[in-house]
Amino acid sequence: MSQSAKSRWPRIRKFFNDVHLWLGLASGLIVIAVCFSGTAYVYNTELTEASLSHLYKVTPGEGQTALPIDTLVVRLRSQQEGTLTSASIPASTTRSYQFTLKKEGSERGTTYMVNPYTGDILGNNTEKSRTKEFMSKMFSLHRWLLLDKVEKPIVTGMSNRELGSTITGWATILFTLGCITGLIIWFPQKVKYWRQGLKIKWRAGWKRVNHDLHNTLAFYSLFFLLLMGLTGPQWSFDWYRTGLQKTLGTYQPKDAPKEKPLRSTLPANGDTTATLSLQTYLDAAQTALPGSGDYQISLPAQAKGTVNISKYHTGFFAPAAADRLQLDQFSAQLLKKDIFKEKPFNQRVAGSIKAIHVGNVYGKFTKLIYFLACLIATSLPVTGTLIWINKMKKKGGR
Repeated sequence: MSQSAKSRWPRIRKFFNDVHLWLGLASGLIVIAVCFSGTAYVYNTELTEASLSHLYKVTPGEGQTALPIDTLVVRLRSQQEGTLTSASIPASTTRSYQFTLKKEGSERGTTYMVNPYTGDILGNNTEKSRTKEFMSKMFSLHRWLLLDKVEKPIVTGMSNRELGSTITGWATILFTLGCITGLIIWFPQKVKYWRQGLKIKWRAGWKRVNHDLHNTLAFYSLFFLLLMGLTGPQWSFDWYRTGLQKTLGTYQPKDAPKEKPLRSTLPANGDTTATLSLQTYLDAAQTALPGSGDYQISLPAQAKGTVNISKYHTGFFAPAAADRLQLDQFSAQLLKKDIFKEKPFNQRVAGSIKAIHVGNVYGKFTKLIYFLACLIATSLPVTGTLIWINKMKKKGGR
């Protein structure tokens, strides 16, 4: 670094330090709420299922095998009314099957959990638990700061949900800018000082430990914090979502020609009730997508609609993205095969925005990393404020 650059650097660093400070003070309380709720929500599925384990966990008897899936459907429909709209078939032998039935005139269906070995209905998705209710509140806090729970409008012309989403969106943008300015501040002038910024001096006084916790932990989690921060505002602002799509090259204007949907070929005799069994669709899917995985089958509501099947990989490092198939509902003929890893990189990223935001990119592995990173993010406004207060006291004591 030249001598002139060295003389300018303290002024540049002070500028970014001031920007970093005011970004943190402006968004700190909201960031704590958003990141705390986000930390808890990382394991929403696991904790909710654990609290309702009787719905999701089954224990096969010795030598017992699962009943044919169509037998399970027949038994379910003999006890519950409605049209079958979807089915979830797990690869695990210790998990229940899930079938969704929709009654005529209803907007939503009810998902029933069924023991695949006995055909017994274990319950449905309307069953509540304290953990499930807590996670629902965490989601509301994360997205809308619980303002959606307030009945009376706070701001004229804007719903409370929109207000909460706007506040969290801007707080997230400020937090992301704070991460970037923090990196600039952290970046040392000389290479030989880098090591100091990567260690926490636990034996030092509490002020130094607090300083190291803020800087060092932020550095180690920075990449993941930026991923969360850059993806989050798309659920708050249309303009941000559009900009993100344009950046990734996947933006489609509303008036752009839409791809013509695939259709099933009606039987020659015109009998639209002559659909195939679920097992036939599963066999066709297994042929097209060999190997183990969890299946999600969506059945069409219209006569010419297609059967849509998603197959998810399983395992600690399993990617969250699914491979997808479209089948003719009357012949099980493969109409379209969509393999996620074969897509262009930008489309894979665009199709994984939610997974990137919540840390479900590579299953439990990235969930654990995101949990730790989000926990660190929750602490940053606290440790940063303490640093600022200590500096103010030091200045005041001069």
